[in-house]
Amino acid sequence: MSKDQYIILSELFKYPNEGYQENVKKCMFMLQEKYPDAAKSFERFNDYIQGKTLFEVEEVFGFTFHIQAICFLDVGYVLFGEDYTRGEFLVNMKAEQAKINHDCEEELADNLPHVLQLMAISDDNDFVEELAVRAVIPALEKMLVEFKASRTELRKKIMKKKQKAIIMEDIKEGNIYQNALQALLIVLQSDFEGVNFGDENIEQSLSNFIPDCGTC
Repeated sequence: MSKDQYIILSELFKYPNEGYQENVKKCMFMLQEKYPDAAKSFERFNDYIQGKTLFEVEEVFGFTFHIQAICFLDVGYVLFGEDYTRGEFLVNMKAEQAKINHDCEEELADNLPHVLQLMAISDDNDFVEELAVRAVIPALEKMLVEFKASRTELRKKIMKKKQKAIIMEDIKEGNIYQNALQALLIVLQSDFEGVNFGDENIEQSLSNFIPDCGTC
């Protein structure tokens, strides 16, 4: 199975810089060719990004994932919060990123774009399958819950009560990054359809992700 799609998709969730709109367009073409169902969801995101300046795109990205964030991009945090299991997951992600000599720079090793790049580059197909099915797909499902209108309205009320920084007004029909996340989810569900690890939950399956620290 080709894994170049994960490199292309990873660019969507990096902080927008010069060339971002071109990367989004490239992703649109890839989805239309290989994942038409994902392309339908992604079209709204593409249209919005192509019609905005880089500054406007940066602003939306910041309010979505950083300033008063709707959700976070660190897969382990999304799954486990502050639980110690998140730390174990992150240790393994660092080890796996080191295996492929991937520099995450200032981001954590479980940051979504870097996890997607890990999936694209790693030669360990069993690991990639389990990472996708056990961690990335469930994390995306949890992220998307945070974009629901009821959650967004509750978040706005809390921020207004706290009189914090200016709240960015919702884009008509909801934040556009939910469409990018939904498209990614559709791609992963298609690529890993039929991959099943039984009823074992993500915490239990982490034994396959955590290195033996006695030999570290």
